[in-house]
Amino acid sequence: MQSPPITIVLADDHPIVRHGLRQMIEEDPALRVIAEAGEGKTALALIEQHQPDVAVLDIDMPEGGGFFVARALSSKRLGTEIVFLTMHSEREILQEAMALDVKGYVLKDSAMDDIVSGIRSVAAGRPFVSPALAGHLLERRRAVAKLEEDQAGLAALTPAERRILKMIAADQSSKEIAAELFISPRTVETHRTNICAKLGLQGPLALVRYALTHKLEL
Repeated sequence: MQSPPITIVLADDHPIVRHGLRQMIEEDPALRVIAEAGEGKTALALIEQHQPDVAVLDIDMPEGGGFFVARALSSKRLGTEIVFLTMHSEREILQEAMALDVKGYVLKDSAMDDIVSGIRSVAAGRPFVSPALAGHLLERRRAVAKLEEDQAGLAALTPAERRILKMIAADQSSKEIAAELFISPRTVETHRTNICAKLGLQGPLALVRYALTHKLEL
């Protein structure tokens, strides 16, 4: 028995672009565009009405672009996956899209090569990012891994060590910390050594840099 087609709402404010994309998409018999829109509010209404498997959304459209539609859909739990279609290749735009749990991100420059694969991937629950953006995706993964590693390191500190680290972030010297906590400067230095060991920090300025970087978390 043949599976039903993957249904799609396509939204882009340039009719020629929409026409070209629709032709490309429907060359695959497993894909079917069921509605088109030229601006955000209409796209949102059509998605709510038809509840397609996938919505292909231009990020920059009148009356609310792709981010507007994605945010509006996030609370409705329709099950429609999103592919963003855009001219933007900046890392910050990609990160904002991923923060909204948007699984697909296709550059218009490579849309003719990537759009069908992108739709098929997100419809199956898998992420898809145009290959030209692979470097940004790798950077994001590294940043997330580093954040998780740093949070695990902070969790390993005792309350006293966290307090001293917070005071270091406030630019207090070991002598000033000792006076405020009524302990000896040598005890402060011992705490500093233990903190560095737990966090894997080396070098005389590493602890200060770490404390300043994570000041808000302390």
